[in-house]
Amino acid sequence: MISAQHIQATMARYVELVDASDIEGILALYAKDATVEDPVGQTPLQGIDAIARFYREGLGAMKVSATRTGPVRATLNGCGAMPFRVDMEWGEQPCSLHVIDVMEFDTDGKIRSMKAYWSEVNVTARGAA
Repeated sequence: MISAQHIQATMARYVELVDASDIEGILALYAKDATVEDPVGQTPLQGIDAIARFYREGLGAMKVSATRTGPVRATLNGCGAMPFRVDMEWGEQPCSLHVIDVMEFDTDGKIRSMKAYWSEVNVTARGAA
């Protein structure tokens, strides 16, 4: 089993890579057979090709910045959760999207599952609470 510190470091690195719009770096964190459900309630994407398309069509198509808004919480059995904020334009308006990501890791330390908890109620005008 991987360590809680590895989970914390990988999840923190994920936000740094989103902030840098480094899609290849993000993809390197995932297992080849990983799943992404973003947001939770959408049909999960399965496999690195579908995940790559998701990041290229989303993150790759817009200018965003990302910041953790709290510490990464890690379990001793390969899971972690963290709050963060993505600043972007939504409908041509500057806004912030407040997200909690929950990730499960495989024994190699790769992300095997990512679930993003957010909806439109978590989008605020830039500068609003």
